[in-house]
Amino acid sequence: MSELNPPPQSDNESDLDSLCVSVERLSEKIALIGEAVKNLNQNRAQLEGKIDDAHKRVQRILSRLPEQGDGRQLNLLGEPIPPTNSEDDSEPTTH
Repeated sequence: MSELNPPPQSDNESDLDSLCVSVERLSEKIALIGEAVKNLNQNRAQLEGKIDDAHKRVQRILSRLPEQGDGRQLNLLGEPIPPTNSEDDSEPTTH
């Protein structure tokens, strides 16, 4: 049975140094990826909030729509509309 001879010490140190450099480089990349994921999650949460707000606004607008048979003017912005007088609907009089 032949015995394995360990490589010379200088090769071991060089391999260990290059391994340490690789591990450090990978650690930096992992940290960058972690930061990017954190930013993406924050952006997603903000967008979800904006979508929820927009959905609520749309629902509010839809709830203000009159029935299909209703001939009233639409007030989607929530601004007050002066009431119409039935007297104003009569034919104009000539003076």
